[in-house]
Amino acid sequence: MIHLSDGGAYLVGGNRIVEDSPRALEVVRSLTGKSVTKEDAARQTISYGILEAHNTSGNMEKLKIRFDKLTSHDITFVGIIQTARASGLEKFPIPYVLTNCHNSLCAVGGTINEDDHMFGLSCARKYGGVYVPPHQAVIHQYAREMLAGGGRMILGSDSHTRYGALGTMAMGEGGPELVKQLLSQTYDINMPEVVAVYLSGEPRPGVGPQDVALAIIGAVFDCGYVNNKVMEFVGPGVKGLSADFRIGIDVMTTETTCLSSIWVTDDTIREFYEIHGRGDEYARLAPGEAAYYSGVIRVALDEIEPMIAMPFHPSNTYTIDEVRANPLDVIADVEKRAQVSLGGAVEYSLKDKVRDGRFCVDQGIIAGCAGGGFENICAAADILRGASIGADAFSLSVYPASMPIYMELIKNGCAAAIMASGAVLKTAFCGPCFGAGDTPANHAFSIRHSTRNFPNREGSKLQSGQIASVALMDARSIAATAANKGVLTPATEFTGTRNRYRYYFDSTIYENRVFDSHGQVDPSAEIHLGPNIKDWPQMTELAENLLLQVAAEIHDPVTTTDELIPSGETSSYRSNPLGLAEFTLSRRVPEYVGRAKEIQRAQKAVMEGRCPLEELPQLKEVMESVQAQFPQAGEGTMGFGSVIFAVKPGDGSAREQAASCQKVLGGWANIAHEYATKRYRSNLINWGMLPFLIDRGQLPFGEMDYLFIPGIRKAVEEAAVDIAAYVVKDGALLPFTLHLSEMTQEEREIILKGCLINYNRV
Repeated sequence: MIHLSDGGAYLVGGNRIVEDSPRALEVVRSLTGKSVTKEDAARQTISYGILEAHNTSGNMEKLKIRFDKLTSHDITFVGIIQTARASGLEKFPIPYVLTNCHNSLCAVGGTINEDDHMFGLSCARKYGGVYVPPHQAVIHQYAREMLAGGGRMILGSDSHTRYGALGTMAMGEGGPELVKQLLSQTYDINMPEVVAVYLSGEPRPGVGPQDVALAIIGAVFDCGYVNNKVMEFVGPGVKGLSADFRIGIDVMTTETTCLSSIWVTDDTIREFYEIHGRGDEYARLAPGEAAYYSGVIRVALDEIEPMIAMPFHPSNTYTIDEVRANPLDVIADVEKRAQVSLGGAVEYSLKDKVRDGRFCVDQGIIAGCAGGGFENICAAADILRGASIGADAFSLSVYPASMPIYMELIKNGCAAAIMASGAVLKTAFCGPCFGAGDTPANHAFSIRHSTRNFPNREGSKLQSGQIASVALMDARSIAATAANKGVLTPATEFTGTRNRYRYYFDSTIYENRVFDSHGQVDPSAEIHLGPNIKDWPQMTELAENLLLQVAAEIHDPVTTTDELIPSGETSSYRSNPLGLAEFTLSRRVPEYVGRAKEIQRAQKAVMEGRCPLEELPQLKEVMESVQAQFPQAGEGTMGFGSVIFAVKPGDGSAREQAASCQKVLGGWANIAHEYATKRYRSNLINWGMLPFLIDRGQLPFGEMDYLFIPGIRKAVEEAAVDIAAYVVKDGALLPFTLHLSEMTQEEREIILKGCLINYNRV
C-alpha cells in the first residue's frame, strides 16, 4: 500500500524510479541518453524551479523567498496587522486576502468577533487588501478558487495552507512571517530536501482522498520521513485523479510535518482553472527528464482501503475493517495512548462504543478545507440518497467549503438528498475543525472529514472534566456510517449508484459580497478597533545573562500547539494578547500561568528601574549562588523570566500565539529535544524566544528549578552553537549544555532585540 525508500532516487521520464546506488547514474544515462550528476538532477524537480524563481538571495542553499500572495483568517489577521502597523505598515505590498471563517458565528464574548471582522474590512480598505465576509468561504477554498496559480507561491497564517495540487507551492506559517512579507522582507530557509510521492494505480470505488492521505500520514509521521521537506507528487497514478481528489490529499500533507507540497499538473488542472474563470493562471508543471529526490514514498492507490485515524492524532491510523474486526484490541491501544495524552485528568474509555460486536459512533461531520469540497459532498449525497440517519443520538452535519459549492449542490439536487436523510447542511465554517462548532456530548465519539483529531480539538474542556473523541475518516465512509445509523461502515460496502457530477462555478456570489480593493489604498479609511483589540505589550531586549524558572515540564512524545494554547473558545481572544495568555497551557499544565506571572514580576521590576530582589525576595538566595561564581551577573546585566521544557513541541497549527502567549507572560525560551515543525521554531524566534535544544537522555533540571545562562547575549551575537547553562540548586551551580541550531543573521538580531516588533519598530 505505502512503501518508503531507504535513500534517494531518480525519477526518469516522469514515471520510472531508479533507486540511488553506485550504478544509478549509469542506469539513468542508459534511459535518457544523457550524462547527469546528482546535483544537476536535484535541480530538475518542480520544487527547485519554483523556489529558484522566488529566491532573492542568489544562493540556492540559503533561500530568501518573496511570496506572490498572502492569506489569513479572522483569528490571525488582527494580530498580524497590529504587528505590522507597529512596525510602520503603510500598504499591503502584495495581494493579501482576509477571510472570516473561524470566528464566524459571533457567538462568544459579545461584539468581539464581529469587531475583528470589521477591523479586517477597514484594514482591507486602508491598506489595499481583499476581505471575504463570514460564511462565504473557508480560507483555503477561497484561495483555491481565486488565488492559486501555476508556479506561484502563497504564504498563509494557517497551517493547512496547501495548494500544491493546483501547481502552487504554499506554506502555512505563524503570523510574524506574514508580517515580514508585508514589510517587504523575506522568508529565510535553507534549501529543503524534496521527497517524491509516487502514485500508481487508481482508487477503488468508495475510497476517497482522505483515505489516501491518512494512509500516507500513518506511514511517515512517526519516523519523520518528510519533516520540513517538500512533498512532490508524481507518477502515473496522478492522471486518474480528479482535481478535487488531488486537493483532498494535498491539504492533509500538513499532518506529515512537511514544509510544503507540489504536484505535476495536467489538463485536469487546466480545466479546474478554466471552470473558475482563471484559465490564464494554469501552468504545466513536471519534473525534468531525470530528477533526483532525497526519498520516495510509493503509493499504490488501488491497494488503499477505507481508513480511520483513531484518537488522538491523524497518524494513529487503521483500516476501517481492522477496527470492525478487532474493536476491543484497537480500543485498548487508544486508551493506552490516552493515558499519555490526557495525563489521567479524566476517566477515558471507548468500550461502550462496541455494541453487539459492532463499533458505533455518535456524530458525523463533513467540513472545512479537507471535507467540504464539491466531490466529497456529492459522493456523500449519493450514499445518503433515500436513506435515514435515524432519530436516535447519531447526528450528521455537512459544511460546503464555499458558497459557490453550496449553490451548485442546491442546483444539482445533492443538498436535498443530504437534508432528506436527516443530516443538516450548514454554511462555510471551520469551527468543527478546531472546537468552535458541533462539540459532541461528553464521552461521545465523532467521525469527521476534517484535518485534526488532537485531544479536546472537538471543543470539550479537559479542565472541566469533559472529554470526547474524534476519528478522521473520508466523507464517503462517514456517509455510509450515517446511512447505517452510526454503525461504523466503509464506503466500499455501498452498492448503489455513484453519479458523476460536473461542477459549475458561479462567481457572482463573490462579486456581490467580497470587498476587493484591487490593490488601491485609502489612507483616509479609519480602522475599526473594538474593545477586545489590544496592542502588544512592551517587550525588552535580550539581557547579557538570564535567570529562568522552569514553569512547565512536559514529557509527552509530542506536544501540540493546541496544548500550548487551546483552540475553540479561546480563539475569540486572539486579538487580545494579555487576555489570550491567560489560557496558556491551561489544558496541560494549569499552574503555568501563575508560575510565569510570578517570575515575570522580577523582569517588570527591572523594566521599571526597581530592584527585582525586593519584588521577589525568594530570588535573593538564588542570586547569591549565581554571584558567588559569576560576580558580574548583577544590576543591569540580568534578565528574568520563565522557560518550558517539552520533548517535541509545536506539532499542529501555525498559530503564533503558541509562542507569543509565553512571551507576554515573560517567557524567554523553550527547551526541547527537537521541534516538531519549522513554523513553531520560527514563531519562537520571531517573538524573541530562544529555541534551545538539549541532548536526549539529558535533563538535569526539573519543574520550578532555576536555570542560569551566563553570557547568552554574546553567545547569540557570535552565533554560538553550544551554550553553557547551570541549574541553581541547594546553593550550588550544576553545569549542563544547551544548543542553538543554525539561525540566520536576521533571526539572531530579532532575538537580540526581543521580538520582531522591536526589530522593525520605526
